[in-house]
Amino acid sequence: MSKEKEKATAGKEAIFNPIDKDKIAENPHLLPYAHTVGGAVIKPMDKGRMKGRAVAAMYEQTDMQLIQIKEQIDLLAQQARKLQDRVRISEEIYLADMSFEPLIGRIYFLYRRAGGEPLLSMVSPAEWGKRPPFTFVAEVKMLADHTWDILSQGEEADR
Repeated sequence: MSKEKEKATAGKEAIFNPIDKDKIAENPHLLPYAHTVGGAVIKPMDKGRMKGRAVAAMYEQTDMQLIQIKEQIDLLAQQARKLQDRVRISEEIYLADMSFEPLIGRIYFLYRRAGGEPLLSMVSPAEWGKRPPFTFVAEVKMLADHTWDILSQGEEADR
């Protein structure tokens, strides 16, 4: 031992460490495993499994969003079809023979004569009896903006 160390340890007792220096780590916090018996078990990550789960979750989420978008598209297409039907029926009503002035909020019935000419009536198909003289096209209601809301349609409405 050097003279300086002897002077420093002269007044103190020597500390004896019973653990072999080959069996302890200088920086145990940097070890890739637990360094004490009570330490948490540290296992290396399976990156393939982790990425696989992440990709599966991503596909599930995007599939859900695509289904929502498809439902929205279907709803918009249905609304567009209803609007087209409304325009077609409204055009037919304004070309129809009517012997009265339709009032807003009232229900009327669109028929087709045997020759194909449209006719707007206040008489429902049930009020004609067993055999109506005309082909029922649609039950309609006049709205405040002078457009027509289709309440029901007959089988011949698409003609």
